[in-house]
Amino acid sequence: MSTKPNTPKGMRDFLPQEVMRRNHIMGVMKTQFERYGFLPIETPAMERRELLLGKYGDEGDRLVFKVLNSGEKVKKADLDALDKGELSRFGNSLSDKALRYDLTVPFARFVVQHQNELSFPFKRYQMQPVWRADRPQHGRFQEFTQCDADAIGSDSLLLELEFIQMIDAIFGDLQLSGCTLRINHRKVLEAIAQLAGAGAETTRFFTTLDKLDKVGWEEVKRLLLEADFDIEILDKINAALEGKYNIDQLDELGQLLGTSDSDHDPIQDLSFLFSNLEQLNSTTVVFDWTLARGLDYYTGTIFEISAPEQVTVGSIGAGGRYDDLTGVFGMKDMSGIGISFGLDRIELVLSELDLFPPTLYTSIDVMVVNFSMDMITSLTPYINELRKQGKRVFVYPSAAKLKKQLGLANQLQIPYALIMGEEEWKDQSCTLKDLNTGEQSLIPLARLTQHNWD
Repeated sequence: MSTKPNTPKGMRDFLPQEVMRRNHIMGVMKTQFERYGFLPIETPAMERRELLLGKYGDEGDRLVFKVLNSGEKVKKADLDALDKGELSRFGNSLSDKALRYDLTVPFARFVVQHQNELSFPFKRYQMQPVWRADRPQHGRFQEFTQCDADAIGSDSLLLELEFIQMIDAIFGDLQLSGCTLRINHRKVLEAIAQLAGAGAETTRFFTTLDKLDKVGWEEVKRLLLEADFDIEILDKINAALEGKYNIDQLDELGQLLGTSDSDHDPIQDLSFLFSNLEQLNSTTVVFDWTLARGLDYYTGTIFEISAPEQVTVGSIGAGGRYDDLTGVFGMKDMSGIGISFGLDRIELVLSELDLFPPTLYTSIDVMVVNFSMDMITSLTPYINELRKQGKRVFVYPSAAKLKKQLGLANQLQIPYALIMGEEEWKDQSCTLKDLNTGEQSLIPLARLTQHNWD
């Protein structure tokens, strides 16, 4: 019985046009990352299992793909755990390595491991795939590519401003308007949690609050009341911040929370950001006191990017400030800030909104029609020269009917065909056909490489 040639669930192949779209997005990001002084790095697909587990919370740990040991290491499996039904412990005994869940924790490991080779503050970008054992659905895959940028070694709020400006520049270059960048602060959330009587249950409080977009305000209040949280402060905050953001509302929030008495007032940080933001072209920035993402390592500002309302793919990017990301690996007091873009979701958004440039799929400039090996051989020096000049040339590999060859050229969206029939061969010339307009030009071979194709 033959095996069906299908990809595993949650995994995908990428056809040429899909790769072109992805390369376009990554090219825009790479350009903007480098304009803001970020340097490229790469890390391995696999990390040590114990390095990843415990960094993403219980739910995240369940989504880490573990890599099965091989050879003699399999004999070390904890069969006692299997007999007792302790499947997690048994699974861990079979695995020393795991596929990376994100690029953030591997980056922290990278910084600590290479700290003597790096200069700080260190700004890096990284575009590589990650893996999560999540249930596949629209816009959610088990393998997907993240495009990350981080700046570590400085606690300056100027970095937050730069990140917001860079995000706006990226979406501007992609012609993607209507995105919303929501900003919150970890210490704002902590103050709210304390006033709500969360105590040691802050994680549960944050998780429930973060469901607001999915279930609505009334359901969130019901869940919080069910968990014995005091929601009076939430009603006060919701009333105070009703409508669009402004500085006065932030001041009122600070008074409600009493954060102005703390050593580091988060309201001052947020006020600084909103007061110093220049006019953005593509992105709307708002304050969202319910945003509670990435709290396993974010300690300051938190932000999340939502796609335009007409596209339902959820978040297309998220990030925040961390004061001690590398501390778990023994490198203390290394503040930084990072952003992670979801390449796959951004591609879905641009595709649904038809925002990819029409010229994107023109990856070949000209097809050389093949009537005989001798003709192709005589054209080879000219073909080589065209390639040296930067022209992308596709030579049809075998003699075939003209209709078949031009049909392939149309399928590949090649704009020109170079044709050398018997008459052209005798005259040492060739016909250049514009496949979009049908116009033809007879060009002497001696002038082919000087021809103005535009």
